[in-house]
Amino acid sequence: MKVVIADTSHIKYAQIICDTIAESALVRGTGIARRTPEYIATKMENGNAVIALDGDTFAGFCYIEKWGHGKFVANSGLIVHPNYRNQGLAKKIKLKIFQHSRSKFPDAKVFSITTGLAVMKLNTELGYKPVPFSELTDDSTFWDGCQTCRNYDVLTRTDRKLCLCTGMLYDPKVKEPEKQIREKTFERLKSIKQSLFLKKDKNKDK
Repeated sequence: MKVVIADTSHIKYAQIICDTIAESALVRGTGIARRTPEYIATKMENGNAVIALDGDTFAGFCYIEKWGHGKFVANSGLIVHPNYRNQGLAKKIKLKIFQHSRSKFPDAKVFSITTGLAVMKLNTELGYKPVPFSELTDDSTFWDGCQTCRNYDVLTRTDRKLCLCTGMLYDPKVKEPEKQIREKTFERLKSIKQSLFLKKDKNKDK
């Protein structure tokens, strides 16, 4: 297994990456913004993506998006193929794309919005902190990318102030919190997120 910075030689995997993201959204029943193969290919051409391969077989992927004239970058589209889950691969991909983001855009704040507890845990371990959406990019193009998410109506009803996703931010100018504090932060996030989805499920049953 190798996790490398993607380039033009990996464009042939763009379709399976998009298919895997879409299938994951259906299985999880949560919102994931869809991307086209052409969009994924552009990320590879610009050196703004990481891909995991088992020989020539696709295993996982993640890419970088730049916002606010380089003031922010987002690590988006983290996906692991079902055949390679529960092996610690997501953590390796997340670490690789985070390091690549920090190297390529050293002064940028790195942010993430996600509904997944596993991603929240990884973000917390890397030094991200939960923040309101107002601390993330105000670039309308980024938020417009959420239109293919099943929860987009929640985002629009709240005037982009909150959604079922949690906003998380790594600021290179802020000292990284101690491990114990990071762990407490994640447990609190986990509790809030579980309560939120439980409430949503109860509303569906009414």
